[in-house]
Amino acid sequence: MSSVPLGDALMAGPVVLDGGLSNQLADQGCDLSDALWSARLLADAPEQIEAAHAAYLRAGARVLITSSYQATYEGFARRGLERRAAGELLRRSVRLARRAAGGRDDVWVAASVGPYGAMLADGSEYRGRYGLSVAELTRFHRPRIETLAEAAPDVLALETVPDADEAEALLRAVEGTGVPVWLSYTVAGDRTRAGQPLADAFALAAGVPQVIAVGVNCCSAEDAGPAVALARQVTGKPVVVYPNSGERWDAEARAWRGGATFDPSRVEGWTAAGARLIGGCCRVGPRRIAELASALRPAPRP
Repeated sequence: MSSVPLGDALMAGPVVLDGGLSNQLADQGCDLSDALWSARLLADAPEQIEAAHAAYLRAGARVLITSSYQATYEGFARRGLERRAAGELLRRSVRLARRAAGGRDDVWVAASVGPYGAMLADGSEYRGRYGLSVAELTRFHRPRIETLAEAAPDVLALETVPDADEAEALLRAVEGTGVPVWLSYTVAGDRTRAGQPLADAFALAAGVPQVIAVGVNCCSAEDAGPAVALARQVTGKPVVVYPNSGERWDAEARAWRGGATFDPSRVEGWTAAGARLIGGCCRVGPRRIAELASALRPAPRP
């Protein structure tokens, strides 16, 4: 574990996040055609997850996001895992990232907490509005958040949140864990995927001391820029931003379409607008993270 809290590190300047875990695992030859997605490998091939984290560390990432995005008690139960075994896999996700960090005190581990829709594995995380109340969503998220917190990550990444109601539930669920969090929405333009004004969604975290950063992920790089400025304006907090490559998933053909629009040259504008945690999400691999790390590296003194 780093000797410097991540929240304090953000005050000194930008910190590089990793990129998409699933695309790196696929590049390593892993089969992710499963409702549990990368979380299946926590049981079947944990060494592959550790290797993926290590690839991003070599590329210059200083925050490693765990493989627990789609790991839930409910999802594991559908695969026949009893609760104790499922809890062990959640904790393992943190240990694997910590082991990949190799004891370095300039690397932080972020325990991924994906949205309710990720557990459904039907694309609902890009729509929100599940028909559940804030209280019901809080009850869903609280047990795995508590389990992940027991594993002592440096931060909980409440990520790819499509809905302000779910964000409210997540912020309730993390209360009392003693672990700082960042809150990151997936967005379309200036609205959440559920259609709520992004300014209102960001405002939920404005007065919450446990939240060390607010921002967006799993969105287009074009939408990320304005969102960074808005998050900073609304909350006054450091901003987290890690968009997708820009390619689009064709569900019928089960293939990625279009070209990548993720460009590390955008980072200057993002940092000027308040971004302090900067990385990539789907289809952004170690090569792009290395370019990003290079762009964020301070220029040598004359």
